[in-house]
Amino acid sequence: MGSGVRLLRSERSKQEASFVELFFDLVLVFALNRVVATSTSQLASSPAGAGKWASLLQALLLILPLTWVWSMTAYSTARFEPRRMAVQVMVLVTAFGVLLLGVVTPKAFDGSAWAFAGVYVALQAGRALVVALALRSHWLQRLYWGILVWFCVSAAAWLLGAVAHGAARMLLWSLAIVIEYGSARLGWWVPWQKPERILAWEDAAGHLADRYQQLVLIVLGETILAVGIAYTEASESPRLPQTLGLVIAFITAVLLWRIYFYKAGELFGSAVTLAANPASLGRVAGTSHLFMIIGVAAIAIGNELVQKHPGGYTYKAWLALMLGGPALFVAGRTLLEWVVFSRVSRSRLLGIGALLLLAVPLTFAPPLGVVAVVPVVLLAIAVADTRRAAGKPAEAPTPPG
Repeated sequence: MGSGVRLLRSERSKQEASFVELFFDLVLVFALNRVVATSTSQLASSPAGAGKWASLLQALLLILPLTWVWSMTAYSTARFEPRRMAVQVMVLVTAFGVLLLGVVTPKAFDGSAWAFAGVYVALQAGRALVVALALRSHWLQRLYWGILVWFCVSAAAWLLGAVAHGAARMLLWSLAIVIEYGSARLGWWVPWQKPERILAWEDAAGHLADRYQQLVLIVLGETILAVGIAYTEASESPRLPQTLGLVIAFITAVLLWRIYFYKAGELFGSAVTLAANPASLGRVAGTSHLFMIIGVAAIAIGNELVQKHPGGYTYKAWLALMLGGPALFVAGRTLLEWVVFSRVSRSRLLGIGALLLLAVPLTFAPPLGVVAVVPVVLLAIAVADTRRAAGKPAEAPTPPG
């Protein structure tokens, strides 16, 4: 069957992340930091109105590809033994590609569009091709042929977008992302193969849960890195507003960490393993984490904007980041709670509603005033979680049937 088959995980394979995967995560921190810094600069300097909303869309189009590269790498190491040299080389090559994506991110919608699209396509399609060839006649090979086909389809949109300009580029790159996430949702089905789902959650739920937990920590750490760098570079005097913004950003990150890991974030790997259909429930857990990652990235951009412009007018696009980011995080965490405990807490729904309703009066508040409200809402959710569990035995995961 070929040497590629020998790279597959065995039943005795360790589920925790390997050192090479943690190294890959460090490179991802750099790329995410470049996305946050670039998006902050664009949102601060772009014209009011449509220009700032376009910058917001560009930020999303930079975050989603990076998140997808990470996800595909995590699913690869869930199937293949990351302690094998060949798999480590694959992860390291991907890490180098992510490094290049981070380097060209500041001009991804300008002079470096070809570099951004080309590196991304080479990473995703190239990995699928190498793995498919290595697996030879193994039954898993058809999955990677399907992945390769769909990445080739999305590659056309990525490369055409690199040639186009302005709104056309954003439209084509949006189409490419829809193709990639949509084809994954369909199990990378191709017409000449019978439709079936081959998902790593069935065999490596523990590993993937561990990796998603680490991704949340990475992104939360990046929020501290971004606001810390922005604070040290701030030249305004006095710096009391920036200092308050730094404190608010740290408290917000702590509360996000608390809300995520308290019960559901810690137990969701066990919940997926116990589920009647681990693959389906794991897919939902992955979606919930995507919402949370986008939400945390939005929070990071909002906090950095506060460092540059703590006072003055709050643009609608800025408001969407500063309040929509936390709301999206809580929505993702709510979905994860359903995965683990088959329930949805009222406090989370009330928190989402509060963040959205506060957008109306906070339209007239300065950026620092907007972000100051976020930890208050998050603290209320965290306190509600603690009160619900007070005096009760530790809750076991009860995934939906």
